[in-house]
Amino acid sequence: MTNSSDMAAKVSSSSEVSSGPSDHVAQYGLRPEAAEFPMMLVLSFVYPCNAECPHCPYTNSNIRDSYKDVPYMPDDVFKKIADEAGQYGAYLRISGGGEPMLHPHAVELLTYAKRVGCKIGLITNGSAFTEKNSRALLDAGVDMIEFSVDARDAETYSVVRKGLNWERLLRNAKGMIDIRNSIGGASKIVASGVNQQGVDIDAVEKFWREEIGVDNFIKRKFLTWGVNTSLDGSRSADPSPYLDTDNVPCPFIFERLNIDSRGNVMVCGYDIAANTSMGLVTEHSIKDIWHGEGFRHYREMHLANRGGEISMCSTCPDWKYRSWHHNYWKVVKGAEKQRAATLQRLGVDDDFQSATFDEQ
Repeated sequence: MTNSSDMAAKVSSSSEVSSGPSDHVAQYGLRPEAAEFPMMLVLSFVYPCNAECPHCPYTNSNIRDSYKDVPYMPDDVFKKIADEAGQYGAYLRISGGGEPMLHPHAVELLTYAKRVGCKIGLITNGSAFTEKNSRALLDAGVDMIEFSVDARDAETYSVVRKGLNWERLLRNAKGMIDIRNSIGGASKIVASGVNQQGVDIDAVEKFWREEIGVDNFIKRKFLTWGVNTSLDGSRSADPSPYLDTDNVPCPFIFERLNIDSRGNVMVCGYDIAANTSMGLVTEHSIKDIWHGEGFRHYREMHLANRGGEISMCSTCPDWKYRSWHHNYWKVVKGAEKQRAATLQRLGVDDDFQSATFDEQ
């Protein structure tokens, strides 16, 4: 196991990647915030879903079937994660194989996580919100609520978000924004869309920014995930890569990790089928896993431009769509700026200044 100072030194001084620490930070955005503990923990909070989105890797695979024994993250596993992450103010990114708000204890657990010091980024299709649970999440100060929308009209929505109701989405999104604005809440409310064939992503962004009033919009690449051949890259409306995988390490292993409903830590978000196991949070501390031999091996290989020699990385179709700069922290910063501007325009007292990371 390596300690945090060792990790920071490895990250910032690898001569095989840059000529010095300052060059390395400038080139890749390696962040000291992640030296001791991951900045983000991506949780597969639930696996059941009320939609059949054609671009979803879970819709196009049998992964959900393999989690029928643990469809929802148990309360004790979630609280163990939250208790550790809260000490570092880390983000819990609430997503996974299904709709997070279907978890029977969603509000209770997210409120708990905020109480112990975590930041929360909730990714949702927006279908299960009510005025009561919306207000509860906003009162708890959930940091960012992301509506996955992919459309600007009912016709497109019925295709890309099969099984969901367009009018309900609009009602719930507007309701969430109205409540947030009325209480001067700290929560940032954003929308996102996958840039795929059949979707005018620029028009979708314009609609959600101007008509609905979200704080930011995320254009996501169409990812194939490597779990099913039916997710063909030709369905992407923007296949241009963010980085050159021959020369640039993948940022995910330096900033975040993924945890499934069993508490198993996977090396990265590409491994949604849990083919890797870096450790169980029920048996080890997350900090120890983060500094363990498994992660150290991946980081050293990537910093030496040898990530392509790792079996899983060499077959990853989505590595080229990771980014050191066009990332979650940039979205957070932009959304916070817009949230504050909106409340100022409405003349609402804003007692919150959300912590964000400098844009690299």
